Formats: sequence, C-alpha cells, structure tokens
Amino acid sequence: MISHGSSNGSMIAGGALCSFVFVITFAAIFVLCIIDKENLKKIEKFLEDYRALKPTRFSYSDIRRITHQFSEKLGEGGYGIVYKGKLSNEINVAVKVLHNSKGNGEEFVNEVGTIGRIHHVNVVRLIGFCAEGFRRALVYEFLPNDSLEKFIFQAEGNSLGWEKLRHIALGIAKGIEYLHQGCDQRIIHFDIKPHNILLDHNFNPKICDFGLAKLCSKKQSGVTMTAARGTMGYIAPEVLLRTFGKVSYKSDVYSFGMLLLEMVGGRKNVDETVNTSQVYFPQWIYTHLNGGEDIWERIEEAEDENIARKLSIVGLWCIQWHPSDRPSMKQVVQMLEGDEDNLTMPPNPFPDTNAANSIAGITERCHQMELPLIIESE
Repeated sequence: MISHGSSNGSMIAGGALCSFVFVITFAAIFVLCIIDKENLKKIEKFLEDYRALKPTRFSYSDIRRITHQFSEKLGEGGYGIVYKGKLSNEINVAVKVLHNSKGNGEEFVNEVGTIGRIHHVNVVRLIGFCAEGFRRALVYEFLPNDSLEKFIFQAEGNSLGWEKLRHIALGIAKGIEYLHQGCDQRIIHFDIKPHNILLDHNFNPKICDFGLAKLCSKKQSGVTMTAARGTMGYIAPEVLLRTFGKVSYKSDVYSFGMLLLEMVGGRKNVDETVNTSQVYFPQWIYTHLNGGEDIWERIEEAEDENIARKLSIVGLWCIQWHPSDRPSMKQVVQMLEGDEDNLTMPPNPFPDTNAANSIAGITERCHQMELPLIIESE
C-alpha cells in the first residue's frame, strides 16, 4: 500500500520537473525568437544592400539627390563629368553624368548592356543608370584610389612597389580573362589602358569604361570593324591598320601588353622627350632584354628585378604583331602566376623596324592632333 506522503512527494517532484522543463523551453524559445529576429534584420539588411547593388534605373532627380546637387566633382573627360555620391544606405558611389550631345547613345547602351549583367571582383560594378531623354548617367561603386594611371606615370618613379604592381597586373589579367571566357557571350573591351583600371582601397584593380565594348559568340573568330576604336598607344595593329580581316579578342591581349610595359617603364610607351633610342619603349626593352643586358640598375632587390623582368616578357608576348602569335588571357594569367625561370623570350614583336616606327609614328601624330579616341561609326 502506497502512502499519501509518497504520492504527494511524487506529485511535487513531477510538478517541479514540469515547471523546470517549461522554463527551459520558454527560455529556449525566447532566445530563438531573439536570434531569429536578429537574423531577419541581417537578411533584410542584406536584401536592402543587394537591391541597391543591382543595376537600378534612377530618375534624374534621384541622381541630383545622390550627388547632393552635383557638389563633389571627381573628374571630367570627353564623355562627361564624374561626381561622388551616396545612396540612402550609406554606400558611396561614383556617378558619371554623360554630356547631352555626346554621340547617339551607343556608348551608354554598351555600358549598361555589358557591365550591367556581369559580376567579377576585377570588373567595376554598375549599380544603376539614368536615362531621361538626353539626360543620361551611370552609377558605379566608388573606388577611392582612382585609376592606375595616377600611380604609374609619377615623376618620382614607382610608388606602389613591384609586388603590388604584380598583384595589380594579375588582377587585370583575370578580369579580361573573365570577359573573354567567363560570360555567356565573349566581351571584347577595346579600350584597355591605365586610365580604365580603377583601384579599390586595397589596390585591387577593376576594369571600367565599356563604352567601346563589343559582344560576340565564343564560336565566332572575331568581329567585323568598319573603323578603328580604342585609344592611341593601346590599339592593336590589326585594329589600327585593318590588315588582318576580322578583329578578335586578341586585340585586348595586345592592349594589356602595352599596359604592362607602361607599368614596367613608368612612362608612356611613345615619348619623344626621352633619349632617342627610347622613344618607342616596347622596341627598346625588347632589344635590351633579348641582348641579355642589365636594364634594372635602379631596382635594388633581386625579387623586384624578377617581377619587372616577368612583367616585361609577358608584355612582349602580348604585343606580338600577328594576333595568332599572342597568348590567350588564360595563358597570360598562367604566365603571371608561374615561375619566372620558366618564361622564354618571345620572338621580336615587330616584323621589321618600319613596323615599330609605323605604330609609334601614327600614335605620336594622333597625340599631337589631340585624337585620343578613334570610335567606330556604325
């Protein structure tokens, strides 16, 4: 026979256990609710930022608000004026306001149609755009260190250091490789140059300005050109002289090679103010490297000298006269990531002295005539 005392004790113990379980369960639910609420806030924050970072169509009044009535100008060029701005979620942006009378809108359409649908760490992100009649603007992520051009043409020499230059060169190469192979359709940029390479706060490079870009199927051998397009000094000979039929993605490889050589030389590839033998830097550096001469006296560290030599050799491979002799950007990335000892000197990029003089001469004459761009007319 069970006593009432034992029964009451069991009931009390059972009640206490139930109370304990209830308290623990309630506490767990409460904590989970708090965590869920925090997660929801984080998700909402992410979605808000994501919406802001997708290409969005802004009104012109939005553009005025974002730029605080166009109060902080970052730069100006033939295309228009770039202002610093800020979105409502505190994201800094760069707003390119295009000149009203600039062209027929092809560059604007190219920019939105190409960069607006691609995402790569080495390609600048298009956040949005504005198109109200002749009022057009492009809204990009803001990159605080401006363009590569600002750093490599300084009178006091290389301020970035050779390891950082190597890092920048590799990033640009990966960005171009993505344009050529990583998208549904191949994108040929046609205007790779230091001014169109922007640098973020960690000096990671991002390719910008797709106004001259062309889309083509990866199965196509190239695109047909009716006129040259690009910037003098970086335009491949087949684009400039139109002697090789269709123009392929190898024209971007050539432009990248010219950019690399300018990074190494810290100067424009064509410069009539220097010693006569160095007027056309690509020819000068090929002659001296091929002859086994020491041209790196100003570089103190052996590792830095290796980087300079590697960038030079890769650059010379990229500017081979015939497009078929140039590497693909995938091969360029492999060369930049590989051991410098495995690199071999390329053939002479110039079939003869006249070829080098022809490119250098045309480039210099166009600079003197202030014709930085030759844009295809459709």
